Amino acid sequence: MGTKILVIHGPNLNLLGERKPEVYGKETLADIDYWLQSQPEAKNITIRFYQSNHEGDIIDTIQGAREWTNGIIINPGAFTHYSYAIRDAIEALDIPTIEVHMSDIFAREDFRKVSVISSVCIDQISGLGKGSYLEGLKRLIKQIS
Repeated sequence: MGTKILVIHGPNLNLLGERKPEVYGKETLADIDYWLQSQPEAKNITIRFYQSNHEGDIIDTIQGAREWTNGIIINPGAFTHYSYAIRDAIEALDIPTIEVHMSDIFAREDFRKVSVISSVCIDQISGLGKGSYLEGLKRLIKQIS
């Protein structure tokens, strides 16, 4: 059966490569997904990638994942700061989840320093660019192995 991981990209991450390249870099979301899947740590792991700008769709995806995944990596984007609904969806499942952010949310605007998601995740990683996803994958693998 093997290890299966869901990677969720939240709102506006579909604009990576265009949106604030000085903050998020010039790579597209597809570039980052391909890069993560090609890392040695991802060998023998099935990774499904999902992106949505819609809170309800993200919640439906989280809930649907309970049937098949061993762990979730989520970059909730701006939902990080106010989506108690996404927080509750994560909390309702018994699936290890790691919150990731490409930028250092603690070095940005005050409102970005608060995560309502982190308390229901096993870890939070920010500020490593696309490397935040890889570090999240490493920690998640360690947790579920």
